[in-house]
Amino acid sequence: MALRKGPPAKMQLSQFDFPLPPARIALRPAAPRDQARLLVVERNGALGDRRVADLPGLLEPGDALVFNRTRVIRARLTGRRMRDGPGARVTANLDRRLDQSRWTAFARPGKRLAVGDRIVFGDSSDRACALGVLAATVEAKLQGGEIVLAFDLAGPDLDLAIADRGAMPLPPYIASRRAPDAADERDYQTIYARDDGSVAAPTAGLHFTPELMAALAARGVEAHFVTLHVGAGTFLPVKTPTLEAHRMHPEHGEVEPAVAGALNAVRARGGRLVCVGTTSLRLIETAAGDDGEIAPFAGETALFIAPGYRFKAADALMTNFHLPRSTLYVLVAAFAGLAEIRAAYAHAIAGDYRFYSYGDASLLWRR
Repeated sequence: MALRKGPPAKMQLSQFDFPLPPARIALRPAAPRDQARLLVVERNGALGDRRVADLPGLLEPGDALVFNRTRVIRARLTGRRMRDGPGARVTANLDRRLDQSRWTAFARPGKRLAVGDRIVFGDSSDRACALGVLAATVEAKLQGGEIVLAFDLAGPDLDLAIADRGAMPLPPYIASRRAPDAADERDYQTIYARDDGSVAAPTAGLHFTPELMAALAARGVEAHFVTLHVGAGTFLPVKTPTLEAHRMHPEHGEVEPAVAGALNAVRARGGRLVCVGTTSLRLIETAAGDDGEIAPFAGETALFIAPGYRFKAADALMTNFHLPRSTLYVLVAAFAGLAEIRAAYAHAIAGDYRFYSYGDASLLWRR
């Protein structure tokens, strides 16, 4: 399926910048989850301050929510480079699985690693992994800053070893201010997560509770589930001065035939598709044809949505507040309008909304 380019020529990255006070970055989620604040941005730019728990009253019977049911794995690995004995300490955040034994990863300090280096993850003296040492070889260094790790283990054995030795991969703006802990094992996972494979959470979904899901169902709002495994590249800033020069990291997704059919039925009878998170939206837009018909999909998407992109299927987007100069901020500007998003973010900052993965949410209606 051909992917349509979003950004118009020479649109400057500086147009998507804004100042954010560090105090606005949330380090813990709201409790309970659905008591997070929700900024509603109407099609005409009007703003409304609500709570996530108010969502059933903001939707109509026959609407449908599209959730990403990917499950976050414990993708943050810490170990040591082994070159003439134990050497530099290495942290590797897994990004994308290439095959049964190889992953791409973002490593620190990446510049001190060379092709052929061996890395042993975990302390062999602590809760020794029943499968043996978790070790890998640096197979390649890629232009985007990633490395390719070829692990000694493969398949389910590798998955179990990563789960044993890894930690929850909190985003850098949280991990730089506190260490992951036991609460993150629960907080950084949606309640409906099913398919292992993400190294970052689809954070808009973190706001949903069983009580909220039940209230939505009682309202007559349908829930449908797709899978997009989120990569660590979602946190990377855009480094090119123009949007047209940026290239997205590919991510694997799936829209099952039954789900595609159900979503098309919602649209056919006049219901609206509300994507929970930018990951759900990018996958649905990847699977949709120019007429808005959603086809079954299984494969990788590198769709970059920016102003100039013509949306085909999504009517609304529930999403958290994003980093300046990020592909996610560019996406919401494309969806709701750059001027409207600038005004919404200024309102959120002035009104003490909490930003980023553990922060508050917005509900955007497509212009």
